[in-house]
Amino acid sequence: MKLLIASDIHGAASWCARLMGAIDDHQPDRVILLGDLLYHGPRNDLPADYAPKQVISMLNAIADRVLAVRGNCEAEVDQMVLDFPCMADYALVSDPMTGHDLFLTHGHVYGAGVHNSIDRMPSLRVGDALVYGHTHIKVNQEGPGGTWLFNPGSVGIPKDGSHSYGLYEDGRFTHVILES
Repeated sequence: MKLLIASDIHGAASWCARLMGAIDDHQPDRVILLGDLLYHGPRNDLPADYAPKQVISMLNAIADRVLAVRGNCEAEVDQMVLDFPCMADYALVSDPMTGHDLFLTHGHVYGAGVHNSIDRMPSLRVGDALVYGHTHIKVNQEGPGGTWLFNPGSVGIPKDGSHSYGLYEDGRFTHVILES
């Protein structure tokens, strides 16, 4: 199972286009979107390449491959323009190779308490992973109780210096930096 994991696009069209190129290159089984796809939000500056209509078009072109959850910037209008569900607080994906679950969420309802994410861990088993966005800062580390924590960082508005996404393959998470 190969997953490409992205979060916090925030309507940044040129960075979303780079992400689409990465999707073409990697050919993942699924594209996981961890929320905050179109709107930049009241706490963020407007991205220089802010063009949510272009982002809508790019994401709708891969709708059949997308599994998405709601970020704190999603609203009903986002669901009206996107061709895939995006309003759930979380989703679960089971890895048949490892037998572990990936708990997918944005990070504002459930989180690990790392880098200003909410400290509300879901009930996970040893080896399961909490996969979240929201903080715009990359994380790939052991979590409480033998779980794993993974944050792909941000596609559109990184707060750690590099635009990024993640890959999950063969039971392992890795970060990939998007080049400008």
